[in-house]
This record gives sequence, C-alpha cells and structure tokens, in this order.
Amino acid sequence: MQQAEDEDEEMGVKEEDGDEEEEDDGCFYMDPCPVSAASPTGSGGVGRANPGRRRAREEERTKLRERQRRAITGRILAGLRQHGNYCLRARADINEVIAALAREAGWIVLPDGTTFPTSSPPPAAAQVPDVAPRPPERDFAGTPYVPVYVMLPLGVVNVNGEVVDADELVGQLRVLKAAGVDGVMVDCWWGNVEAHRPQEYNWTGYKRLFQMIRELKLKLQVVMSFHECGGNVGDDVSIPLPHWVTEIGRSNPDIYFTDRAGRRNTECLSWGIDKERVLQGRTAVEVYFDFMRSFRVEFDEYFEDGIISEIEIGLGACGELRYPSYPAKHGWKYPGIGEFQCYDRYLQKNLRRAAEARGHTIWARGPGNAGHYNSEPNLTGFFCDGGDYDSYYGRFFLNWYSQMLVDHADRVLMLARLAFEGSSIAVKVSGVHWWYKTASHAAELTAGFYNPCNRDGYAPIAAVLKKYDAALNFTCVELRTMDQHEVYPEAFADPEGLVWQVLNAAWDAGIQVASENALPCYDRDGFNKILENAKPLNDPDGRHLFGFTYLRLSKVLFERRNFFEFERFVKRMHGEAVLDLQV
Repeated sequence: MQQAEDEDEEMGVKEEDGDEEEEDDGCFYMDPCPVSAASPTGSGGVGRANPGRRRAREEERTKLRERQRRAITGRILAGLRQHGNYCLRARADINEVIAALAREAGWIVLPDGTTFPTSSPPPAAAQVPDVAPRPPERDFAGTPYVPVYVMLPLGVVNVNGEVVDADELVGQLRVLKAAGVDGVMVDCWWGNVEAHRPQEYNWTGYKRLFQMIRELKLKLQVVMSFHECGGNVGDDVSIPLPHWVTEIGRSNPDIYFTDRAGRRNTECLSWGIDKERVLQGRTAVEVYFDFMRSFRVEFDEYFEDGIISEIEIGLGACGELRYPSYPAKHGWKYPGIGEFQCYDRYLQKNLRRAAEARGHTIWARGPGNAGHYNSEPNLTGFFCDGGDYDSYYGRFFLNWYSQMLVDHADRVLMLARLAFEGSSIAVKVSGVHWWYKTASHAAELTAGFYNPCNRDGYAPIAAVLKKYDAALNFTCVELRTMDQHEVYPEAFADPEGLVWQVLNAAWDAGIQVASENALPCYDRDGFNKILENAKPLNDPDGRHLFGFTYLRLSKVLFERRNFFEFERFVKRMHGEAVLDLQV
C-alpha cells in the first residue's frame, strides 16, 4: 500500500475526489450476519455487525482501489510521455489521457469533450441540410504545403504580465496542434510592455506564454504592435499606448495623426515624428528600435531554437502599413471613403517643404473638397470621375501622401532588419477593397495607397519590402466579390481584384506573400476562397502563399461544425486529401 502511494507521488498524478463514485471491481462485501429490516437483532437474535466498523472497512477498500487506479494512471502517463511523445502535463487526469489517445487515432476532441472522427462531419451537421448544393471543389491533394497559424486573443497577456485563462488556453492549443495547425500568432503590445516608463520593459507574461507554446511544439509568429487596441472592428479589449507616451500627447497632441477638422487619432503615432526627438529625447523610430532590440535579447533562445518563425513589424493603424483613415471612433462606417490624416504640424511642415521644392507653395495644403469619412466618391469634387485627384495638384499631393507611407516603412524596416538580423520579418498591408471598381479608388487613396485605375500603388510598397527582405502579409483573401455586391452593391467593392493585384505586385518584386482573413470565417465557401488564393490554379510559375494566419482563436471556432470545417481546411492547405470532396 505504501509502495502504491510512493509511485503516485513519483508520477505526479492529479488527485481525484475521494467521494467520487467508484466502479465495481468485482469484489462484494457480504455481512456475515444478515439481519431483518424490521428488527435490530434479526430472527436469530444475533446483533448486527458494528456499522462504524463496516464503513471503515469500505473506506479502506475504496482508498486502496483509488491508490491502485492512480498508480496505473501514473504509469500510463509516464510511458506516453517517455515513449509516445505526447504533450501531457505532469498532473494530467484520465480525461486528458483519453483525449490524447483519441487524437492520435485520428479523432477530433474539442475542449468540451465532444469527440468525432475526422473523416466525417459531427452528427449535428446531418441535422442541418444545406440551403443550396455546394459548388465543385478543387482537389488540393499533393499541392504545396502551406503552413497555417492561428491568431491568439488580443488580450491573451494583460498589462500585469499575466497569461489570461492559461489552463483553458492550453486545452485549446492542444486541440489546434492535434488538428495539424503549425503555430500561433501573438501580439506583443507596446502599451503593455513599456507601459509606465521609457525603456523599462516587462516581458514576464510573454515569457510564460511562449514557454507554454514551446512545450506544445508549436511555432510562433510575433507582432511588434506599436498601436493601441480598442475601437476597431474585432477589438474586444482596450490596450492604449504607453502611459508615458499619452502624457506627452496631452501637452503635444501633434504626435498623433490628425484629420482636417483637427480631430486627433491616438491609435498610433504620426509618421511626422519618425525623426523628431519629442519622446523624452528619442525619436519615434528610436523608440521602436529599442523595443525590438529588447525583445530580441529577452527571447534569444526562441530565435536560436527556431520556435519564433517570423516577426511582423507593426507600421501603422491596426498594425498595418496604412494611415488611420477610417476610424470607427470618429464616426466612420463601411463603405465610407475615409479622410486624409496629414494635419498634425509635423506632417504639415513636411508638406510645405515638398511644395516649396516643387515651386508651388500654394500646394502646401490638403484637399478641401475630399468630402468626409462617410462620403461617396462621386459626391466629392476631389474623388469623382475627372475630379481633382487627377489634376496637377492632386497628383502632387497624392504622391507626397503615399511617399510618407513608403518612407516610414523604409525607416522602421531598416532598424527592424538590424534588430532581427537573420530572422524572417513581415509587414501587414490592409485590403481596402471598397470603391475599387471606381476610377479614383478613393478609400485606398485616403489610406495611403496611391492606386487609382491608371497607376499601380502597391509596386512601391513591394519594392521597399524587397529592399529589406521582408514578406508581405495581405488581408481579405476569404472575400468574394459577388458576395460583397449582394450585401453592399453601392460600395463598388472588388476584393478578388485587389487580392490578385497585390499578390502579383509582390511576386513580381520577388518577395514572399502570406495572407490572413479580414473577418471571422467558419464556412466552407470562405475556406475554399482562401485555398484558391493560396494556391492559384495553373500558375505557370507554381507560385503560392508561404503561409496563412487564421483570425482568430475563439470559442466559436471550437463549435462542432465550425471546427470540422477548419480542420478540413488545414488538411487541404497542407496538401492532404480529404474524403468528402464535393466534385
């Protein structure tokens, strides 16, 4: 008995409740002196056995069985960890053992315990017939392997340096690993890490999170998030810029992007201060570099071990290379054209210099007829067909405005390449697909992409990424143009045309391209569209995406039908065959 207890401690098996109902092990306790229910002495007058003594013997037998069970479980866990390469924690319980074995056998086990085979949808799917027959699907068996990553929740690490709901997260990550997911993407928030004082960094929460991910043998994509979280589509937490930065902003609000009406956008810092020493003696790009260098030093072992596969450099609003031209906090609603964000005094000073150099000081201004956040292009003098966007002044202004975006990328990527020498870096570019079917492409122009119908606005971006060997991560690859026309016909959107233009601009420049979905995606049609963009049909050069990141880990993803579709999608991205192909 003592030996069993010792083995239990050595294996570190989780203690189960002692009052839990036990299974019958085939041994029955028979009272040697049965008694009548009507009398304490029974018909033979012999007294009943001591009830307390009986309970004590039963409890002793129960404890013995429990010790034996735990010892057996401990040996199973030890064997699986030692010989089977199973990712089981030291104090795993029997449910985790069963789940690990089921996943090894090819079954899907969701966090709530729902289990079903991968070869067929969960039972609930049979009860919900499709509204219309599915279109034929391409067979991606044997196609190139495209890694799939999953974005973790925005607030997975809080400002106190704690991993939020760590146990639940580990369970979800195990399910993703069993489904074949290659890794996860994590935002490292500037506002959390350097929150209180300049160059005092708190990486504690990320160290714990990264250790959890490494133990599960998943890869890491890490985002240097130099923007605030909150106020945009999909933001479910609030993470402002560092407190010491916002204090500077109170006395000098021109460190923020500003619209024509003078409204400040505190989501990220204006590119006008990239080279201005307004952040307690440092320029903005120096602040970004110090942050990146600190991260590289703190997590050196994860780079050396190859756990960190890529660093994505945040370059603007939402971590994307763009101006914050369509902020919901200022009343923007889809499909508004947005507004130019160049009215802080630093960018205005730069605009004046550019106009003087051109010999037209009168051009040192933003357009006065470009409408408002929710305007339509044809109702403005600047963006309408034949409007001022294509005048001499309009071309000068848009060239300057878009060049500020490219120059910012150039400055930050030069320092990022120094900080992360030898590592893969990437830049995310947003998919501004509304008004793409108009001549001016107004929404792209206000976001900083000089991409009217007679000009390729993404080639200069691809060129600067090529200069620093950075990959391009593009969004909205799950959207279909026809679907957009059905929901918002007035938006003249064309996500498919935009995706094709950007992918080809990047491939023509010789840089790698990855992608992510812009909106939550759980259906087969959306996943099929991603696959079509990831592996273009009959491409003469065999070009394909080098990675895809799914937005985002949530409880909704783990609903039975949703996860079945996701797991099926991962297999096809990896070039594996699926049995239920619709042909």
